[in-house]
Amino acid sequence: MGTKWNIGMTSLLLLLAFVAQVSADTYFDVTQYGAMADGKTDISKALLEAWSLACSSPTSSRVVVPAGIYALGQVTLEGPCKAPINLIVKGNIKAPADTSKFKPQAGWIAFQYIDQFTLSGYGVFDGQGPTVWGKKCDRTKYCHLLPISLRFNFITNSIVRDITSKDSKQFHMNVLGCRNLTFAQVTISAPGDSPNTDGIHIGRSSQINITHSTIQTGDDCISIGDGSEHISIERVNCGPGHGISVGSLGLYPHEAPVIGIRVKNCILTDTTNGVRVKTWPDSPQGSATGMHFENVVMNNVANPILIDQEYCPYNQCKSQVPSRVKISDLVFKNIQGTTPTQIAVKLVCSKGFPCQKVEVGNINLTYTGPEGPAISQCKNVEPTLWGMQMPHTCAHDI
Repeated sequence: MGTKWNIGMTSLLLLLAFVAQVSADTYFDVTQYGAMADGKTDISKALLEAWSLACSSPTSSRVVVPAGIYALGQVTLEGPCKAPINLIVKGNIKAPADTSKFKPQAGWIAFQYIDQFTLSGYGVFDGQGPTVWGKKCDRTKYCHLLPISLRFNFITNSIVRDITSKDSKQFHMNVLGCRNLTFAQVTISAPGDSPNTDGIHIGRSSQINITHSTIQTGDDCISIGDGSEHISIERVNCGPGHGISVGSLGLYPHEAPVIGIRVKNCILTDTTNGVRVKTWPDSPQGSATGMHFENVVMNNVANPILIDQEYCPYNQCKSQVPSRVKISDLVFKNIQGTTPTQIAVKLVCSKGFPCQKVEVGNINLTYTGPEGPAISQCKNVEPTLWGMQMPHTCAHDI
């Protein structure tokens, strides 16, 4: 009896020891690999070492950046990993002010080729944008020289939640080639006059969900580029910023179609645009279809509802040549609020490829300026109208 008990106890102790070892092996605290929370010492080496060990683990793993202030240079955290992996950021991670030695187009922090990845932890990624805004590049032009803060390249079946991106030098987050990626309870913040600081830009990705998030920045809160399919944006608070945009599309040849965009139950406040679709004139052929904007509240939002197929921000395009991007199956419904611009609904479609199957219903937008009531202008579109029309859509042609 005693022998059996001893064998049983020995087996249990060995099992507990094995479980403890596995548990220890799958939890990787960057401070155990040399990271210092002094806000000065670059933790790149420590983070990459912890990531490499976690990524090679045969069981689910966690890489942890504890509370504190950390300096981090340019890093790429790459898969594929052998099992699900979670990067938990509890601290404040600061980008270097000087990015002259960064690899071009690589961003500050890149996550790529990872399946079942989670980024979480209530931490802050501080891009230190004020150190370069308006100094390195012209404020009126897109600046490819500055790094995007967080790049998500070819990520699948993953989630980003409960993190903050602050003061990015360029875009806060860029999503490329991803599938089934969710952003939940994300906070993005930068001043309203910070240049080129799009909140989340999506391109050539599918099944991207953005929900219960707050985006305050100096450019588009969310911008959707070519090749985006089945994108859901719900319960997002946007503003300041430039609103929620599909496009701009048609700048480059061979752009992939945009299919299935749904923006629902969002609130926009003090933005320079509301919900819009924008394409360049004189564009190569392209298409955008199945775009639905519904249940959106506009608080002091300029240009609340906008299709702009003559988009030319720097006046360096052939504006008289129509866009070749075909827009169809587009719905604006249940949109209400206030605007400082008298033209509250503006639908400017291509002369060469007029918009098709556009539906506008239950619109209640109040102009707060002195010129009179809100109005609508339309060009090359004959939308289907229903419900409340304040202003009456397409009452004026351009």
